[in-house]
Amino acid sequence: MALARIVIIGGGAGGLELATRLGNKLGRKGKAAVTLVDRNATHIWKPLLHEVATGTLDVDIDQVTYRAHAAAHGFDFQLGSMTGLDREQRQVILAPLYDENGEEILSERRLSYDYLVLAIGSVSNHFGTPGVVENCIFLDSPAQAKRFHRRLLEAYLKLNSPGHPKDNLNIAIVGAGATGVELAAELHHAAAELNLYGFSDMKRDRLKISVIEAGPRILPALPERIAAAAHKELVKLGVNVRVATKVTAADEHGLQLGDEHLDSELMVWAAGIKAPDFLKDLAGLENNRINQLLVLPTLQTTRDSQIYVIGDCAGCPLPDNKWVPPRAQSAHQMAELVAKNLIAAVSGKPQQQYHYRDHGSLISLSRFGTVGSLMGNLVGGAMMIEGRIARMAYISLYRMHQVALHGWWRTLMISVIGRINKIIRPRLKLH
Repeated sequence: MALARIVIIGGGAGGLELATRLGNKLGRKGKAAVTLVDRNATHIWKPLLHEVATGTLDVDIDQVTYRAHAAAHGFDFQLGSMTGLDREQRQVILAPLYDENGEEILSERRLSYDYLVLAIGSVSNHFGTPGVVENCIFLDSPAQAKRFHRRLLEAYLKLNSPGHPKDNLNIAIVGAGATGVELAAELHHAAAELNLYGFSDMKRDRLKISVIEAGPRILPALPERIAAAAHKELVKLGVNVRVATKVTAADEHGLQLGDEHLDSELMVWAAGIKAPDFLKDLAGLENNRINQLLVLPTLQTTRDSQIYVIGDCAGCPLPDNKWVPPRAQSAHQMAELVAKNLIAAVSGKPQQQYHYRDHGSLISLSRFGTVGSLMGNLVGGAMMIEGRIARMAYISLYRMHQVALHGWWRTLMISVIGRINKIIRPRLKLH
């Protein structure tokens, strides 16, 4: 009897955790052939991209190499980008792969599957605002985070040179969700650290950060008292927080806010998300307005039971006419359920239904503080936490992701090595 072929597209938080679980449970035991496909060769936990952007996290140390991880956990890895889907033949179409000189390395490929999992994640939604694509940076991939980091270092060098005509570095962040708020705080932390490495003129008060939010308050997805606490901390740092302010256009010199022009050397767009555009009407599957693929309670697509969707690209309705939020905890929970359902499907057993569990939300303001709600609906309401307890809870979220990938023992060793690196390595990535 031929092995069941399980193909997972996307190696983000949900996709890589799912591939690891299935590789350990099925691949190693010869019960299924598990393949993970991603356009990148390495994985970094997406909630950490703002730290990669500022240089407070060295991606070269913290990233996971897909191919090595696959070899250690019983699944196969394919480097590539999905461009199409043939549901009739049950094949995923991967784009040709080219080197930096434009020479083709791999031609277009087709991967056959018995079960397909789409875990492609999300991209920034610029809502068609003029000039945004050309002039703003989107922190939705490691490549974009590295691009911001490179431009940030260049801006620091200019500002620290005697002949620089400007007194301040102006950075505008559009969107006051978790990414925008955490990035603003992390930038202040990075500016303070730069004084240790020869940037003596780069004082924190020369860093002028504006956070622009179209809604009435920051962190609209979180309880109001948590948002208020984060707002207060940002103002204490000197961040210019502007709510109920819409960006109407962007150009190379800054943002247009109606009749006002906000001068900015660096602009980050973090105002919303959508599933990648190619998912819209993909092979006749059903979408919502932000391109997410609609799923049944079992996380199978509404029009094809052989295809599952998890993470940010899954349109999973909740009983209160809302959607499962695009958070790391959602992707983790979905990966856990789909692993069980695929193991059941291979064994001919029934599928289980997904029930979203809100464990609360945490916002890190770098070393300046952490605020959030813990446990969420498990205690019948949000319990607000802050300070050291909140910081420990925030760090534990990443540790739990590492445990899902590496197990408890290796995660403990990674944690110890991380503490040692903080002592012997620079506090900031300077290249």
